Amino acid sequence: MVATTGAWAQATTEVAPTASAAASVTPAQPGPQPVLLPLPQASPHALTSQTIGLTEVTVDYHAPSVRNRNVWGGLVPYDQVWRAGANENTILSFSTPVLLRGQTVPAGKYSFYVVPHLDKDWELVLNRVINHWGSEGYDANADVLRIPVMPETAPYHETLVYWFSDVQPTGAHLNLTWEKRTLILPIETEVHKQVISGIEQVLLQKPNDWQLLAQAADYLVQNNLQPERALTYINESLKLQDVATNNWIKARLLAQQQDFGTAIVYARKAIKLVDKEEALKPQLATMRIALTEWQSKAY
Repeated sequence: MVATTGAWAQATTEVAPTASAAASVTPAQPGPQPVLLPLPQASPHALTSQTIGLTEVTVDYHAPSVRNRNVWGGLVPYDQVWRAGANENTILSFSTPVLLRGQTVPAGKYSFYVVPHLDKDWELVLNRVINHWGSEGYDANADVLRIPVMPETAPYHETLVYWFSDVQPTGAHLNLTWEKRTLILPIETEVHKQVISGIEQVLLQKPNDWQLLAQAADYLVQNNLQPERALTYINESLKLQDVATNNWIKARLLAQQQDFGTAIVYARKAIKLVDKEEALKPQLATMRIALTEWQSKAY
């Protein structure tokens, strides 16, 4: 394929210099530059990105259109590496390490290819080389991984598009849709590991901030992670500032650990102190419902 940046015309004339003129010019002067007409690309550039937890995932591609052509098995041959777009390589980038089908992929930029097949699973390919023109010069030895995927039937889509779905802090689906096919790449993030690492770094700098300690404990309670660490954080927070917020976090943590009797004590205290904290007042009804539930389990 010839590399283009859209339709353009060259409107220059070059005249060969005489021998004497050429000898007098050192170094050679650049010749006239081509003049590009401002015309739209047949396969326009597109960029889509999504934050998944703490990870930014970006797809940089050019979007071809069907234009009454036979796409799968025609324009895009079976059993051959396809650039998963048009023009330059499609580039898939991750701001942090991610998991693709259980395999860790380091943060960075990768060429993204697809190998379609007629009678078996297709393959999604991540490759380390990102400066090729499409699949020209592709070398399987530079593959990071290949992922088998079965294409799904989709409503007709004239122009190729990448889009994200099922977005959660721990993962999302990256979808490629074109013509009547969709390919899905599940992406997982190690968001909890990243958050806990960040918490440790912040608390090293501010170990006596009761609000940061409470926020850290609250995150662990919300995600049912590391209860012993959560208890350490919330106890330190309570030593520094005894308020409704951290009492309620400790009550929830204890209830999560099936210690309903002690959870009731901290829940009652949190409800008693809630009038002093405007931010917690909208949760008062929820707190009372939880207290009633814990009482039924404790007695």
